[in-house]
Amino acid sequence: MTLIDGKATARAVRAELKTETERFERETGKKVGLAVVLVGNDPASQIYVKNKIKGCEETGIRSFAHYLPEDTTQEELLALIEGLVADENVHGILVQLPLPRHLDEGEVLKAIPPEKDVDGFHAENIGLLALGENGTVACTPLGVMELLKRYRVELSGKHAVVVGRSRIVGRPMALLLLNADATVTVCHSRTSDLKEQCLRADVLVAAVGKPRLITEDMVKKGAVVIDVGMNRTSQGLCGDVDFENVAKKAAYITPVPGGVGPMTIAMLLKNTVACARRKCK
Repeated sequence: MTLIDGKATARAVRAELKTETERFERETGKKVGLAVVLVGNDPASQIYVKNKIKGCEETGIRSFAHYLPEDTTQEELLALIEGLVADENVHGILVQLPLPRHLDEGEVLKAIPPEKDVDGFHAENIGLLALGENGTVACTPLGVMELLKRYRVELSGKHAVVVGRSRIVGRPMALLLLNADATVTVCHSRTSDLKEQCLRADVLVAAVGKPRLITEDMVKKGAVVIDVGMNRTSQGLCGDVDFENVAKKAAYITPVPGGVGPMTIAMLLKNTVACARRKCK
């Protein structure tokens, strides 16, 4: 069994990006810029934003942090985004989710144009992914693909099963695997034969948010198991996969924490650099 080390891979990606941002600055006279917007005081969101800003510092990306109070209105938030869209020093805009309940998340995300949408949530970027064309891809599934690439996991002709269909992970994950010539099955809460579907997987991606849902008897020997889950339980953090037992059968497996998680921020930074490059072509 090979443990897929997301921390080490993310470090390697950040080192490569630092070289790329230095090259970008030499060629254009500008720094790559990322604007991060946080509304309210959600503790988890504050940690995520802090880590994203730290990642910017490590890779030579200039960060523009905007911390807004909980009672920020829709109009105020949209006005800020409008200003960031017009700012030539900002190549990417990230609005940390979830937003406070009184704000319209869909409207806010639509206000970020596809060329500055580093999260890959804009309908145009999702459409480009569906068409197999170049655009910005959601960070977590892109991170999974980066791990598979760097660990030289062959996808062409393989059967991939994705458990979960969220627009943030499951759906784009399935499209990325399909674009890599895998045969893809998507499972979800209404799938009646989940175990049977999972047992067919050469590559199994669990992204459903249920602690240890994927057990040893659901995984075929020699499968590649990617655990996107991050669940807080009374015993601490765990993924969607029963790691200890599934690891006995898997050829490759990601741990939680330390697997897919670190790659999400690394891909956010990579998307930001890519957006800057496209802007300055």
